Parts: sequence; C-alpha cells; structure tokens
Amino acid sequence: MSITETARATESLQGQIASVLAETLHVEVPAPETDLLETGTIDSLGLVDLLVRIEERFGVRVDLENLEVDQFRSVASIASLVARKVRAAGNSQTVERL
Repeated sequence: MSITETARATESLQGQIASVLAETLHVEVPAPETDLLETGTIDSLGLVDLLVRIEERFGVRVDLENLEVDQFRSVASIASLVARKVRAAGNSQTVERL
C-alpha cells in the first residue's frame, strides 16, 4: 500500500469512527486528535458503549484485560488500534477498504 493509499485508508477509518460516535453517542468530534476524555466528550460509560460499537462495526476484539485508556483518547488513536487489530487478524484488505 502506498503512502497516499495509507493516508486515505486512515482518513476513511477515522471518518467511520467519528460516524460511530455521532450515531451512537450523539457526539460530534471537531478533529481526529481531540482528546475525547479530557474534553469530557465521552465519559466512562460512553467509552464502554463506544468499545462495544467499535467491536461490532469493525469485527475486532479488544481484550479488556489489556485495554489501555490512551488507545481510546481520540478518533486518531482508536483508528490506529482498529487498523492494528484488523491487520493482526490477517485482514489487511479490510483495512484498505475502510
């Protein structure tokens, strides 16, 4: 995958995660780097709901025992986590389509 394709896939994935936030938590995120927790955009309950929605939407599993809150601080960090999980599952084509 070229740098341009990677950038497009990242933007697309970030857009889809922002859509999940908008659709399920009714939250609009101003930028992919916005800290969702520090700004109070989502709380701990919203974080759990978001985690469930991310797992459902992207077919990834996030192990709660190894969950690091920093992975869910921003749309950008969530997108990185999802991309890593999809690749680890051997589904790199899914990342390219996202």
